[in-house]
Amino acid sequence: MKNLRDNVFCPKRPLQDGNNGVKLSSMKDIPANPNEPLSAYEKAAIEGNDPRCSPHYLKGIPPMGSEIVKPVYSDEHNENWGFLLNRQMSLLPGRAGQAFLDGVRLLGLTDQGIPGLAELSGALESATGWKIARIPGLLHEKEFFELIAQRVFPSTDYVREKDELDYTPAPDCFHDIFGHMPMLTEPAIADFYHLFGESALHAVGHQRTCLERLHWFTIEFGLIRQTEGLRVFGAGIMSSKNEVVHALSDKVEVVPFSLENVIEQEYEVWHLQPKLFALDSFDQLVDEFRFWSSRQGLAA
Repeated sequence: MKNLRDNVFCPKRPLQDGNNGVKLSSMKDIPANPNEPLSAYEKAAIEGNDPRCSPHYLKGIPPMGSEIVKPVYSDEHNENWGFLLNRQMSLLPGRAGQAFLDGVRLLGLTDQGIPGLAELSGALESATGWKIARIPGLLHEKEFFELIAQRVFPSTDYVREKDELDYTPAPDCFHDIFGHMPMLTEPAIADFYHLFGESALHAVGHQRTCLERLHWFTIEFGLIRQTEGLRVFGAGIMSSKNEVVHALSDKVEVVPFSLENVIEQEYEVWHLQPKLFALDSFDQLVDEFRFWSSRQGLAA
């Protein structure tokens, strides 16, 4: 039986937005490029996993920063957010990296309701020059990295329903906001992600596979060694009650980070991760990526 992850969510509603008017177009309606390798999510969709997790293309420019209109959330949705945040925060002492905890405080994330993306965008822009774009669901990687290359982080603004608090198959705003945004207040990660997006726009063939794996084992499932010991910083771990406990357990093989090793490591999106990579510092990630992307001819 598959050991399903619980860190992401896809809504039980059409992939469109009643407030901002941006729609998604299913990948099933757009011919795939036979010359390019499939991403792990594309493979999962073909293999018959939850169709809500099939990446989509945007139709139109998403609202960004102060343009984003905050939805009127129900009491239940705000309670769901508060439950998820309190549950994760109770698991983070001794597990979360200091940069993540500092980011949570800088963004003012609390259990008192779902924060507005416009306000969060302003805080990120002041900290590291990033903005937020409001998107309706899981994006195809091309459009995702087009935004990242502009220092724009795409985020949903719906939260998972009560019956999916423990397991959801694609991102919701808890994953996007609580999982990702705190680390975008860390200058080295903010710069790395920007460089990553720029490189991803030019990647072809096996380069795309390498970048996908690097993203998975850093931004989503990254570990870092601090003075206090091994700590977590990846969003896929931070927003999952199962992964955050599992990641530093004796069930995981932790390997010193080497970009060359990471890009050769395969993974599956529907299992608790059996192998993770630990950075010595965030500067190590930036330096190794600059060298690799330059050598690959991907540097901007």
